[in-house]
Amino acid sequence: MTALPTIGPDQRRARLGRRHRLAADARADTPVQVAESLLALHGSDPASVVLAVLARTRQPDSAAVEDALYERRELVRLLGMRRTMFVVPVATAPVLQAACTDLIAARERKKLLQVIEQYGIATDPAGWLRDVEDTALRALAARGTATAAELAQDEPRLRTAILASPDKSYAAKQNLGTRVLFGLGAQGRIVRGRPRGSWTSSQYTWWPAASWLTSTATDWAAETAQVELVRRWLASFGPGTVEDLRWWTGLTLGQVRTALARIGPAEVDLGGVTGLVLGDDVDPVPEPEPWVALLPALDPTPMGWNQRDWFLGEHAAALFDRSGNIGPTVWSDGRIVGGWGQRKDGEIAFRLLTEVGAEVTGAVRSAAEQLAADLGDTRVTPRFRTPLERELTASG
Repeated sequence: MTALPTIGPDQRRARLGRRHRLAADARADTPVQVAESLLALHGSDPASVVLAVLARTRQPDSAAVEDALYERRELVRLLGMRRTMFVVPVATAPVLQAACTDLIAARERKKLLQVIEQYGIATDPAGWLRDVEDTALRALAARGTATAAELAQDEPRLRTAILASPDKSYAAKQNLGTRVLFGLGAQGRIVRGRPRGSWTSSQYTWWPAASWLTSTATDWAAETAQVELVRRWLASFGPGTVEDLRWWTGLTLGQVRTALARIGPAEVDLGGVTGLVLGDDVDPVPEPEPWVALLPALDPTPMGWNQRDWFLGEHAAALFDRSGNIGPTVWSDGRIVGGWGQRKDGEIAFRLLTEVGAEVTGAVRSAAEQLAADLGDTRVTPRFRTPLERELTASG
């Protein structure tokens, strides 16, 4: 039996530095280039989107990210893999919609119909929901853009109250409109636009999808879109394992295997574990010059794999919360070597968890000072707090 070609940790880190635009000579010129290189930017925390781009562009500028999102509309925020919010290039949106989001939308609609029936809101839940959706869509089209509260003025049934998560300790009243608009977004009929407030806000306005997207998921069959999604992940994150792919995409193991059978990837040895790359991507890439980076909470690079030992080491307890969300991290040459947080006075405080030497420490300090300057008066608190980030920001 012929031995598989080996791609060791150093080569994986070299690929990460170059393909994720973290090495100095691989930095991007535009936010769209960053999103294309990473396939999708995590959007659950709006600040993470901007910070992920700032860490990877030659001339960091938060206004350029907002311009790409809300003026040029080259990027769009939508629900995707693992029922998670992402920001992707507009051309990529139909792939995610057909590969993942249509299935999520169908499940969410089924749940919503059950809620409508459970609360006795309508004797014909499906008909009631269709009518509310249609009215809300007409109101949105008339306004051009609107908040959920503005749409509820036009369609009062959106203010119907229910108890969200009734079996949980954090159960709370919620307007049904939140679920209705979420569902319309998942169906690809409306999209989230510029938030009320700064780029750290998640109080989004809604827009008709036709005003934002130039194509729709109907351009893609679900299985074909899943093949394309897996192919793009391999191009950006390969090598990785089948389990990495299954976890990241949120697809079933059968769907992942079907997509891989159509792609025909090459198998490689990741040190006793079989990994996968695209068939023409086995050869090593050149090592980049030494680099450091401060990446935000939920950055797509550390969240890109389920098996992270080769870049995370033993730092998971300090850098992840209990739900598996990573906090702000310090990187050096493809490894996580520490964490950071922004204090109330704007200082970027960091702690190195790995011995890296004086030169790298100095580079990290310079990167922290530059990030503080880039942020100016903006203060960023991750939506999902992690032990080290909390500790670093407890004072100052």
